[in-house]
Amino acid sequence: MSDPTKPAPESDRGLAREVGMRAERKIHARKNPHPGIWLGLGMMGLIGWSVSIPTLVGAAIGIWLDKHYPGGRSWTLALLVAGLTLGCFQAWLWVRREEESMKAEREDPDA
Repeated sequence: MSDPTKPAPESDRGLAREVGMRAERKIHARKNPHPGIWLGLGMMGLIGWSVSIPTLVGAAIGIWLDKHYPGGRSWTLALLVAGLTLGCFQAWLWVRREEESMKAEREDPDA
């Protein structure tokens, strides 16, 4: 048997710290249940719509411009690419914001 008055060895402190961290994560996971598959599919749909809507709007405006103002340039192609670029940028911003939010939650689970 070990003497309770002696300080615990460093390896025991590290183990206790690891067990404490895992217990905190488990308690946090029980308080905030893991999002289901439907939430993940919904997020993918949200990202998809944020890319497809600007692309389609750009193509529609481009078709209208080509029909009413014909010329040497293809407004459809130019605005389709512009809409796609805008949509991808918007989706990237949204994903980055969500990633920062998840990172902040991992660092401070009580927030």
